[in-house]
Amino acid sequence: MAWLFSVHWVLVAALWYFINGVLHDFFILINHKGKYDRDLLRLLMDGHVLILSGVVVFVCYLMMLNKIQYGGLISIIIGVGMLVYCAMIFPFLKSFVTIAISFILIIVSIKAMSSFPSI
Repeated sequence: MAWLFSVHWVLVAALWYFINGVLHDFFILINHKGKYDRDLLRLLMDGHVLILSGVVVFVCYLMMLNKIQYGGLISIIIGVGMLVYCAMIFPFLKSFVTIAISFILIIVSIKAMSSFPSI
């Protein structure tokens, strides 16, 4: 049962955000017809938000493994930000898995911070 709230869920969240961001941008670029415009920039920014979130959460994972407590705090901020992001795009895209992973990320990060320094 210890795996349920393991710090390795932070790595899962980082990979989920990053891979989804890369896939999002890839498919946007493949399907976009025409020149570089404001609409393409807006669509690419969605993917870049995911990519950046994944990279930052990965750094938080490394921080938690090295017993740096601020990794948990930063990943909580990213998790809340991703929940806000999912709420904003929910009318267009029902991203239930991203919402669930973000909740797990927040719970695991709170648990990691409360068990500091024995993460």
